[in-house]
Amino acid sequence: MKSRYVAGIFMAALALVGLLAMLGGCVAGAGAGGGAAPSGGAVLPGPTGDDLPALRILSYHDVRDDIEGDLDPDRFAVSTARLVEHFEWFRAEGFTPVSLDQVIEAHEGRGVLPSRPLLLVFDDGLASVYTRVFPLLQLYDYPAVVAVVGEWQDASEGWTLDYDGLGELGPEDIVSWDALREMQASGLVEVATHTWDLHEGVLGNPFGNEQPAAVTRIHDPATGAYESDADYLARIRGDLERASRRIEEELGRAPRAVVWPYGEYNQVTEALARELGMPISMGLVPGDQPLDRLDGMKRFVVSGNPTVEDLAWFLRRSTSAVSPVRVVHVDLDYVYDEDLAQMERNLDALLDRIVDLGPSHVYLQAFADPQGDGTARSLYFANRHLPVRSDLFNRVAWQLRTRAGVRVFAWMPLLAFDLGDAELNDALSVRRWESGAAVPSRPDYRRLSPWEPEARRIISEIYEDLARHAAFDGVLFHDDAYLNDHEDAAAFPGEPGRLPSARQRTDALFDLTDEMMEVVRRYRPAARSARNLYARVVLEPESEAWFAQNFVRSLDHYDHTAVMAMPYMEGARNADRWLDRLLDRVAAVPGGLAGTVFELQSVDWRTQTPVPAEELAGWMRRLEQRGAIHFGYYPDDFIRGLPEVGPVREALSVERDPWARGN
Repeated sequence: MKSRYVAGIFMAALALVGLLAMLGGCVAGAGAGGGAAPSGGAVLPGPTGDDLPALRILSYHDVRDDIEGDLDPDRFAVSTARLVEHFEWFRAEGFTPVSLDQVIEAHEGRGVLPSRPLLLVFDDGLASVYTRVFPLLQLYDYPAVVAVVGEWQDASEGWTLDYDGLGELGPEDIVSWDALREMQASGLVEVATHTWDLHEGVLGNPFGNEQPAAVTRIHDPATGAYESDADYLARIRGDLERASRRIEEELGRAPRAVVWPYGEYNQVTEALARELGMPISMGLVPGDQPLDRLDGMKRFVVSGNPTVEDLAWFLRRSTSAVSPVRVVHVDLDYVYDEDLAQMERNLDALLDRIVDLGPSHVYLQAFADPQGDGTARSLYFANRHLPVRSDLFNRVAWQLRTRAGVRVFAWMPLLAFDLGDAELNDALSVRRWESGAAVPSRPDYRRLSPWEPEARRIISEIYEDLARHAAFDGVLFHDDAYLNDHEDAAAFPGEPGRLPSARQRTDALFDLTDEMMEVVRRYRPAARSARNLYARVVLEPESEAWFAQNFVRSLDHYDHTAVMAMPYMEGARNADRWLDRLLDRVAAVPGGLAGTVFELQSVDWRTQTPVPAEELAGWMRRLEQRGAIHFGYYPDDFIRGLPEVGPVREALSVERDPWARGN
């Protein structure tokens, strides 16, 4: 029996993280700039003018007559009656479903899409796409894309599929090749591939997590090794070739589009698809799809059997609206334990606590730092350069994403790596001039120099290994990304006394973080970026000379700038006034509030005592009342339950704004 992997887990998490099921998303009120959820039965006009998206793509799945209200176990099924309501509303409000041909023509400049274009895509190739959807497409004259899973199409008698854990399907539950031929002949349906057999999970780490087959290097528990690059490429290529060949054999036309299972893809899979004649591809990141590219296209997954009112509000909401980010910053060192049973208990404690707190994001440590000095001597993922303390990051990130429904950012050093070889570390180190000689500069962190090509190569390969072997949503660059005014002699090794200017040092760090994000996005195309900055850089812009950090320019380089809004760490006599001053400085910069996460402290490191939860929550409320959009705190002690959940949850939780989870 084949198992159709995780949609009940991973797809549910996608719906939560990306859209927060339309039903739930329309009950609790909109986020910043989003307006209120609809009430009653009124259907308001759709977007007009500048609010129009280039294109919106809707991902539907099964269509049945027996949907059990909006609480059906299959969160992605839509009732036939509800789909009729959607189609009626599209027509009434001027939303026009378009064909893939029209999209391609618009992309190539040979045509123009109508004012409110929609692309309708039906995933999985279930029989209902013929028995229930196709008659409606004919009635309304609506084009659509149908994405089929090759192995399911060729299933023989006796084959069964555990569909989302909702029950077994047989060949009769999958659309037939004959039906696909009829639909294609109508001119309304374009058949895309949903791959041959990648719509399943494969073993993604030593802890037994199954993860999307298209983007996961398979872990072999017998050898402890991961799938090689060559084997991974051969597996994906073979799957896409077989899927494309079967569609061409049966329908006389090879597919030109691939719809990635679970919306998961990377630049490697995209390149293979293009090479095999499929330049159009679709993921599941929600958002408006621009027409300048047709790969990795954004789609909204339809879930919760949404009413027309829900759908109207959902489509009307501008995806450019700023939704609040609420962060809990977590040390993976607290999860790790040599006793595997204890480590599992620690992980359970973390997951329970994150669910209780209700943040939108977790900044999760991906490097080991048991010494607490911020330097990475080992890592929590398989890599080529440092010891692996435990192959734990992927496990914890996956559990947080799928069980707690949060976005996970890998918290990583940029420069602070100890390579375990003193001579090599010295040769590649950030340097200062001393008595005419360039010597390693280590006022605190042990940092590699961004001007050393070998150091950049090593750092790049560490980030590449992170992205290859773990599923996550973004990167938080650690506060080790600084260069003081006595550094970096490595830029001018033959010119004693000469150092780069503050602007040159700042640019070098920007360039390196940009390069690392390019590396990460080869494997995690939707990954977002954040960077820790010292508060002093905001309060005293001239301090760029001492840190090589620039707040204003950081807003342009990163999706979020995580300012260390830690009044006691900065020696503030009055924390509230200090936070007010910091917020005022951020607000004075165009885009400052939209781009800044205020990262508060939950420990007073001067006395090594917890900041009372009521005080921490008070800071959050104060920031929010004065205009802050994004905030969070560090650290979270989920082992001891600090800070106390009650007050912090009330101030931090995104339940007041369900759209926050999609940011």
